[in-house]
Amino acid sequence: MTQCDKVYEFLKNKYRENDPIFLTDISIPDIKAVSVRQQLKKLIEDGRIKRFDTGIYYIPRKSLFKSGSSLSIDEVIRRKYLVDGNTKCGYISGLSFANKLGLTTQVPMVYEICSNKATTDYRDITIGKFRVVIRRPHIAVNDDNVLVLQFLDLIKDVTDISEVEGYELNERLLNYLKKKEIKFDVLKPYLAYYPDKIYKNMYEVGLLNGVAT
Repeated sequence: MTQCDKVYEFLKNKYRENDPIFLTDISIPDIKAVSVRQQLKKLIEDGRIKRFDTGIYYIPRKSLFKSGSSLSIDEVIRRKYLVDGNTKCGYISGLSFANKLGLTTQVPMVYEICSNKATTDYRDITIGKFRVVIRRPHIAVNDDNVLVLQFLDLIKDVTDISEVEGYELNERLLNYLKKKEIKFDVLKPYLAYYPDKIYKNMYEVGLLNGVAT
């Protein structure tokens, strides 16, 4: 078995088709990092793997198209910034999250993320031709607080980005809290980490004290 085949077998055994493969995560016994990079290039040339972006690869799933299937940017972002192993470490914010809740019809042209993996307070990068903005969260994200922080990030900017107002906005926000089983008392300990305007926004959208005003 050639070294190229060894690298491919390692990838096949560790990753499923269309799973993002990050170069920084590849560690193969008895094969140096520089050799791994050389073999990845050969695997791209013979079509066994594809390059999504610098340092990001995947084993393409077979499809009806000759070029094969493509890698999802959402999955790349999830694996790179939103989870650390089996633990949550980040979340989608901004217009993307507001759109998901039906608060805006705007289709975001940028992915906005808050992640423990952010190395600076703000970073604007491109991943596979997609613009991604990465911010540090106000407090470290974990499995217990990820939904709370994501919601509070929305409330911090909700009056600026929501196309829905008044009673309808209040109902959608309260329904989300109910669906995710987030009680107002759970939000309160985290409010101190946010700018003072969050209290004003919570009042304006009828969430202060967890009830409609």
